[in-house]
Amino acid sequence: MAQEPEEQQITLVDEDGAEQLFNVLFTFTADEDDTDNKFAGKSYILLYPEGTQEDEEVDIQAFAFNPDEDGEATEGDLQPIEDDEEWAMVEEVLNTFLDDDDNFEA
Repeated sequence: MAQEPEEQQITLVDEDGAEQLFNVLFTFTADEDDTDNKFAGKSYILLYPEGTQEDEEVDIQAFAFNPDEDGEATEGDLQPIEDDEEWAMVEEVLNTFLDDDDNFEA
């Protein structure tokens, strides 16, 4: 029997000090070969709240981050995406991911 892959998780603390557990949807690095992309080589992580049901609509959180030697991120490494052009690029990658049925198990 195949073992389910373990979900990567990260805990975020909001401005009120409350902790919330998030699952990592995916991480990616902007294409380093795209010289027109001013974000080339920058890494991003997309998260969704733990306990989300399959048919439930969720707000996906996206952050830029500096991966450690294992490619992992911690909350202290996350930087908000504040540039509209950068957010548009991340949103385009997210939409491509969501449109690809191979990213979801049947």
